[in-house]
Amino acid sequence: MPEMRLRSTRCSPRLLRYLERMVRDRALAEELLQEAFLRVHRARDRYRADARFSTWLYTIATNLVRNEMRRPARRSAHLSTDAEDGVRIELVGERPEPERRIDSRRTGARVEKALGALPERQRVALWLTAVEGHSYAEVSRALETTEKAVKSLVHRARSAVSGAMQEAETAGSDV
Repeated sequence: MPEMRLRSTRCSPRLLRYLERMVRDRALAEELLQEAFLRVHRARDRYRADARFSTWLYTIATNLVRNEMRRPARRSAHLSTDAEDGVRIELVGERPEPERRIDSRRTGARVEKALGALPERQRVALWLTAVEGHSYAEVSRALETTEKAVKSLVHRARSAVSGAMQEAETAGSDV
């Protein structure tokens, strides 16, 4: 049990970041994080030590997100206007000139918009593999699907984000 507690402490910031990306609401993400750990605690007897704890935890969290997204109040799209939600690029050393900083913010906003437009399963699969570093096998267990399906989801998500970025670039869109 102490080992599980140590693992959950290490996973907590990454899982919160994941949940925040999925629900786009920090307060709700924190509630879901607490609920995920509560469910881990309640189901601790069912945890198999031969499986990765993070996979089990992300499966629980993903199911909580799915349940939350099915709630009627969550069906309408919500884009946060909070500056803290934006992608920030910090360079070591010299500060970039204002135009480059503005371009970086616009690019970040375009990426956020493209990610937000993805279907939930594509967004989850892309986030877990590209950002969290989980293997296709781990993501397939978390999403309760096959590795082949995860590869397809990630490929389609990357293609969609890339296409949206190229389209925005050629259109000169500011989001």
